[in-house]
Amino acid sequence: MHVTSEPGILYFGTPVVLISSTNEDGSANLAPMSSAFWLGWRGILGLSAASKTTQNLRRTGECVLNLPSVNEVAAVNRLARTTGSDPVPEVKLRRGYRFEPHKFVVSGLTPIASETISPPRVRECPVQLEAKVEAMHGLAEGDPTLRGRTAVIEVRIVRVHVEQNILTDGDPDRIDPDKWRPLIMSFQEFYGLAPHKLQPSILGQIPERLYRSPDVERARGERAA
Repeated sequence: MHVTSEPGILYFGTPVVLISSTNEDGSANLAPMSSAFWLGWRGILGLSAASKTTQNLRRTGECVLNLPSVNEVAAVNRLARTTGSDPVPEVKLRRGYRFEPHKFVVSGLTPIASETISPPRVRECPVQLEAKVEAMHGLAEGDPTLRGRTAVIEVRIVRVHVEQNILTDGDPDRIDPDKWRPLIMSFQEFYGLAPHKLQPSILGQIPERLYRSPDVERARGERAA
């Protein structure tokens, strides 16, 4: 039986993303988030408009979307309730956040150079997506109580780095979903996927090349950072 409910959040489960960006002084910021989804070689990110990551993306127009596996859960948790903003925004103070300028040190993760942009990648993450900002929009612009709180950011992927052991055997351009174990956040808790698919998917019969975006060819021409 269904009942009417009013959950405080509607985070039913999405992959965790560690966004690396560049601060004003050239240092690296690293922030966990999970409000993200993908369309071809584009990503849509939902971030607080006041966050350090949003400020960095607005200023520099680039970032790396590092996708941790279930093996990096402890490192992601060490970043929880830290912020690169000083002073800490009031809304984050109320939630127990603290200012932390050394995100890689605190997390125990390792920065490595990107190929096309300035922010570093996270070596431990099996998937690293170098990206450039294409557009930024406000959320709930028609509501004066919510206007200005959240930024919806469209990014274009310009380079994909994938751990070799999660690729399909014999196909360097296809990630094997039976090998890729993304870290999932559902209602503020960490989860992983079941080890095998529930059943074969009808959509899975469509060759992935038929979804290939012109952004792939465009990305090949991106200059190195």
